[in-house]
Amino acid sequence: MLLVAEDATDELRGRIESLVAFLWDCGLEVGHSVRTVAQCVTEAERDITVATNLMESRPVAGSTQLYHEMRAVTGPDRVWPGRAFFEAKWAEQQARHARYHDTAYKLEPNVKESPGGLRDIQMIGWVAKRHFGVATLAELVGQGFLTEGEYEQLSAGQDFLWQVRFALHVITGRREDRLLFDHQQKLAKTFGYRDAGHSLAVEQFMQRYYRAIIDLSRLNEVLLQLFQEAILHAGERQEPAPINPRFEEVNGFLQITHPRVFEDTPSALLEIFHLLQQNPHLKGVRAETIRLLLRARDSIDDAFRADPANRELFMAILREPVGITHELRRMNRYGILGRYIPVFGRIVGRMQYDLFHAYTVDEHTLFVVSNLRRFALPRFDSEFPFASSVMQGLAKPELAYIAGLFHDIAKGRGGDHSELGASDAENFCAEHGLSRYDTRVVSWLVQNHLLLSITAQKKDISDPIVIHGFAAAIGDQAHLDYLFVLTCADVRGTNPDLWNSWKRSLFEDLYRQTRRALRRGLENPIDKDELVAETRNSARALCALQGFDSTVLDELWSGYSDDYFLQHTPDEIAWHASALVSDHDPDATVVLVRQTIERGGTAVFVHAAHDPGAFARATAVLDQLRLTVMDARLVPDRSGRSLATYIVLEADGEPITGRQRIEEIQYTLHDAMRQRGAAPRPVTRRAPRKIRAFQTPTQVTFTADARNDRTVVELVSGDRPGLLAEIGKTFADNGVAVQTAKITTVGERVEDVFFVTGPAGRALDGAAEARLEQALLTTLTAS
Repeated sequence: MLLVAEDATDELRGRIESLVAFLWDCGLEVGHSVRTVAQCVTEAERDITVATNLMESRPVAGSTQLYHEMRAVTGPDRVWPGRAFFEAKWAEQQARHARYHDTAYKLEPNVKESPGGLRDIQMIGWVAKRHFGVATLAELVGQGFLTEGEYEQLSAGQDFLWQVRFALHVITGRREDRLLFDHQQKLAKTFGYRDAGHSLAVEQFMQRYYRAIIDLSRLNEVLLQLFQEAILHAGERQEPAPINPRFEEVNGFLQITHPRVFEDTPSALLEIFHLLQQNPHLKGVRAETIRLLLRARDSIDDAFRADPANRELFMAILREPVGITHELRRMNRYGILGRYIPVFGRIVGRMQYDLFHAYTVDEHTLFVVSNLRRFALPRFDSEFPFASSVMQGLAKPELAYIAGLFHDIAKGRGGDHSELGASDAENFCAEHGLSRYDTRVVSWLVQNHLLLSITAQKKDISDPIVIHGFAAAIGDQAHLDYLFVLTCADVRGTNPDLWNSWKRSLFEDLYRQTRRALRRGLENPIDKDELVAETRNSARALCALQGFDSTVLDELWSGYSDDYFLQHTPDEIAWHASALVSDHDPDATVVLVRQTIERGGTAVFVHAAHDPGAFARATAVLDQLRLTVMDARLVPDRSGRSLATYIVLEADGEPITGRQRIEEIQYTLHDAMRQRGAAPRPVTRRAPRKIRAFQTPTQVTFTADARNDRTVVELVSGDRPGLLAEIGKTFADNGVAVQTAKITTVGERVEDVFFVTGPAGRALDGAAEARLEQALLTTLTAS
C-alpha cells in the first residue's frame, strides 16, 4: 500500500506506475493499492481483512507520522473493537475450516489455510494484538492464556510449518502452500527421511506433519475458548451447576470440580467423554479442564487399561445412543484414544501414499464409525435406505463400531493387516467382557472386512456357484448383516469420490443374492437351470405387459446362451427385447441409453455384427466422452451378432442425465460401432495431475475358471485415459474375446478383471496365456 496525505496527482500516479512496473520486472507478484488515511478507515470498516492487514502493516519508507496517524484511526477504539473483531475472525475461521471439510487430514493439505495450519496461528495472534494489545505470542504467557509448555509447543509447530512452507517455495520456485503429491516425496527427502521397513519416507514425513497439525489444532481450540470467555463473556459470572462430585457445568461447558480430579480419580479421563454424550446440550470442555486432562493423559498405562471400571466406561461410550462419533473424535484430538488403545495410537496421522485413501488411517477409521452411526440413526434413512435398514436391525450395533475401530488398525506394521487387526480386536473384546461369540464375530469381521467388496467387484456374481461359495464363507445371516454395513461404511469412508450408486447397487445385489442362498440352506444351492428359467419367466411376463407375442420372444431368445440370462436382469432382458423385436432391420446397429436403478448407473446397450475389436472401439468412445465404464457384459448370439451392455457413470460418479447428453453418446457410439474392423478412436484426454505423480507396478494374473471353460485375467496398472480401449485392442489382436469386464479404479491405479475365452470360445491354454501376458505388459507399460 502507498499511503498518501491526499488523493494522488497525475504526476504521482505516473511515478507509482513506474514503481509497480519495476517491481514486476524484478519478478515480484505485486498486489497494490493507493489510499489516503480516510480511505483506509472506509475500507477497514467495510472489510475485516483490510482491517487485519492494516493492523499487521509495517512502514517501509516515507512519513512515519502519516503511518502512525493511519494506525491510530484504524485501531480497535475506532474500527472493529475487540469483541466484534473476535466474533468476525472466529466466524471467518469456521468458514475456512468448512471449505476444507473441517479436517486437516486430507492427503494434499494446505500448509497455510487448512485446519491447524499457519492461518490458525495467525488468527490467534491477530485477536491477541487487537484485543489484548500484545505484540508477540510469547506475551500471552504473561497474560495467562498460554503456559510455558504450550507456548513452546506452539512455537515449535509454527517453526515446523514455516520450514515446510519455505521448502515448498524452494522446490517449486514460486509461492505454493499446497502439499501436493508432486512435492511430498521431495519434501521428505529434504527433511532427511528415508524409506524404512514398511514405511515410506514420504509417509514418515507426512505423519510428522499431521501430528504437528493435531497439536496446533488442540492449542487453537484451547486459546479460542479462553479468548471467548475473556472477550465475549467478560464480567459474566455464572454459578457452576453440579453434575456429579467430579464435574460441573459453567457457561455451557464441562469442567472438573477441582484441579486434582484426574489425579485422584484417573477414570475421570474417560468419564468426561461419557458425560458429554449424556449431556448433549454441553458445548464442549472448558479450556482449563482440557489443559489438566492433557497433563494427566500419560497416566493411562497398563494398570489403567486393565481396570474393570475403565473398561466398562469405554464400552458404555460405545453403547451410548448419542454422541459416539463426536466423542471418539474428541478422544483422538485430545490424545486419549491412542493411549487407551495403544495400537490405535500407532496409526494417528499415518497416511498411505496413494490416491485411493483420501484420509489418514485414524481419520478414515473414525469416518467409518461415523458412517455406521449414520446408518443406525433413523433421521439419515433417506441417505442410505438399504444400509440403514440392515444396520437398525442389528442386535448389538456396538460390535460393528468395534470392528470399524479395528479394521485398519494394523496398517503400516507389515504382514496382513486384516489378520493382525483381527488378533488385536480379539484381545480387546476379551478384555472388555464381550462374550466368546461376540468376540469371534468382531474378530471375523476385521479379518474379512474386504471379503464382500472384493467378491462384488472382482468376481462374477451372476454365477450361482460364486454366490454359493460366498454364502458358505459368510455362514449365517447375522455375519452377512454385520459385514454388509461395515463394507458400505468402509468404502464410503475411504474416499468420498469412490462411493457411488454403482457400488451401492453392486453391494446390495450381492447381499440379496447371498441372503437368498442362506435362506435356502447351503445344502440346497440354487441351480443354474432353475435361475435361468426364473429369469426367462420374469422377463417374459414383463414383455407380455408390452404386448409381445411369446413365440417372437422364443425365436429371439433361442439365439442366446444361458449366460445371457444369468448376466442380465429380467428388466434388462425385456428392454433388449423391446429394442430388437421392434427394429425393422435385423442387421442394423442399435445403440440405446437409459438409466438403470438396479445397476446403479446408466446402461449403454449395443447390438451389432460380431467384431473382435468392438469392445476396444466402444470403450475408446466412452472414455473420450469422459464416461467411466464400471461393468461390461458381451454376449454373442448364434446369428453372428453380439449384444453388449456397458454400465457407465459420469466422471463425477453420477449417472447420466439430460436428453442432449444421451443423444451425444448414442450418436458418437453408433457412428463408431458401424465401422466394423476399424481401429479404436484415439483418446486425447490428458491424465490428471494427481495420477501422473504415481508409478504403479504392472501385474497380469491368470486364473482358470474350468467350470465355465474360460480364463479370468486380472490386471493391475497405473490409470490413464484410453487404457481400457488399449487393453481391449490387445485382447482382439491376440484373438481373445471378452465375456465380462469388471472395472475398478482405486485412485491412481486400475484393478480390472476380465472373463475371457480364446479363438475357439474356450479357456486359454498355457501358450496363449504367455503370449497374452507379454502383449498386455507391453501395452500397460507403454508411456
